[in-house]
This record gives sequence, structure tokens and C-alpha cells, in this order.
Amino acid sequence: MAYSISRRQLFKTSGAGLAAGLLGLPTAPVEAQAQELPIRYAKESTTICPYCSVGCGMIVHTLGGNVVNVEGDPDHPISEGSLCPKGASVLQFRDNKARVTKPLYRAPGAKEWKEVEWEWALDEIAKKVKKTRDATFTAKSRIKVKEKVGDKEVEKVIEAVVNRTNGIAHVGSAALDNEECYLLQKFLRGLGL
Repeated sequence: MAYSISRRQLFKTSGAGLAAGLLGLPTAPVEAQAQELPIRYAKESTTICPYCSVGCGMIVHTLGGNVVNVEGDPDHPISEGSLCPKGASVLQFRDNKARVTKPLYRAPGAKEWKEVEWEWALDEIAKKVKKTRDATFTAKSRIKVKEKVGDKEVEKVIEAVVNRTNGIAHVGSAALDNEECYLLQKFLRGLGL
């Protein structure tokens, strides 16, 4: 549906808007409600957003060990000062009250999570990974190959070295940077994935 406005209506509406602007709207309530950003005395650092592989530049202001402001870096060649909603929420990345900072464990059949020590949690993960890898590791696999013998094509079964485990999988993440991806794929190849 097209909306049409006459020239006269355009001038009347524009004139009313101009008059309202010239009269001025009271800004005192807005100014009273606006809070001053505490970045005057904060330390400024530049960093890269951790949420995806785009790599947007950020300026992070910290005061007393706490993040007080996050904004896009206008000098960064990728984002040129803009941040998506995830990047803008980095302010809560470290100082969120709901953030889990210690490992939690829920025993089989239990309903509640309990806090455990890092050393215990990492040992348990290592034991379970080793047990799964040992139980599902395949060193060689029988595969069918076609081979030409004279004028005939012959199918035969050979044993090929595969060195893989079928009991562990990995799903990628957009929140990993290039170096983290490299180290992760090296680790996973070592496991036989």
C-alpha cells in the first residue's frame, strides 16, 4: 500500500517539527537520568572480541580490576568501531554474578551439582577420555580396493592403518581464534579423531 502526502501537508508537518525544535524540549530530566561513564580514570586496553571468528577490535576500560566499559575500536581494520550484540555484552563476560568459576560435578543419579577441585575434575576427564579411547581405538581397518591386473579390474580386501577412535567426537566452535583451533586439532589428532 502506497502512502501519499501532499506538498501542503509536507510543509505543515515540517513546520510543526521545526517549531517544536526551536522552542526546545526540556533536557534536564534526561540529563539527570544519564549516568557518567567511569572511564576517566580507567585503564584502556585494546583486544579482540572472543565470540566469533570475525575478530572485531575492542577497547576495554578497567578500573580496580573490574571491566567498566567496552566499546568498538574505531582504529581496528575489521570492525572499524562497531560491535555486534554479543561483542557489546563482553562487559558481562568476566564480572557476571551468574558466571561459573569452579568446576561443578553431578554424580550419576544425583539432582544437585557440587563444587569440586580443578585437579580432581581434570583427572576424571583424563581417565574417561583414556578409557573411551582404549575401548574404541582402531589401529587397522579392512577396506576394499580395486586394482587393475592386465585387462581386468580385480577387487581385493587389504588392511590399512587408520589409527582412529570412533568413541569420541568434537564439534567446532566459532569462538576459537586461529591459534586455539590449531592446538585443538593437534590435540584431537593425537587422540585419534
